[in-house]
Amino acid sequence: MQTQLSALSAFALLCLLRVQAEMPVQGDFQQEQFTGTWYSIGLASNSRWFKEKKLVIKMCTTVVTPTGDGNLDVTSTYPKLDQCETKRSLFLRTDEPGRFTYTNPWSGSVHDIRVLETNYNEYALLGDTITKGAETFTMVTLYGRTKVLRSELLEKFTQVALGEDLGQEDILILPRTDLCMAEMV
Repeated sequence: MQTQLSALSAFALLCLLRVQAEMPVQGDFQQEQFTGTWYSIGLASNSRWFKEKKLVIKMCTTVVTPTGDGNLDVTSTYPKLDQCETKRSLFLRTDEPGRFTYTNPWSGSVHDIRVLETNYNEYALLGDTITKGAETFTMVTLYGRTKVLRSELLEKFTQVALGEDLGQEDILILPRTDLCMAEMV
């Protein structure tokens, strides 16, 4: 009985530590500086979707536009086969600047999105905790204002992904493409 209680206590402590280790949001987040055009440079995830699509995912263009009520309209254009497909999402602001929620209308998945780190004019690292039914997945995205980023930023992205319990096999530097890369307004 004592062994079971000790094991249960250890498990509860581990769960508590994991809850406390939520992805941090960048302090003093400036939403107006975050808006504009970004290119997806890296993607890391343990989701089934990512594992299934990993071999065909390519860089995409994402335009972040503020809405009148303080939310973010996020429009991504990406190559799918030999055509461009556009997906639009509405990131709802929370009480914490730099943290947003989004519910995917097609899959029903709920996203807790955090801007982990950005310098606004070069790169942004985003963390996303995705809940679909009883399952929870993690996604880390590296965006750049240009299609090519410094190697130090690619390494930082990899370290952040590994720090979120994602494996090396869950990390992808997206292949560059010219398809669908026209800057959107």
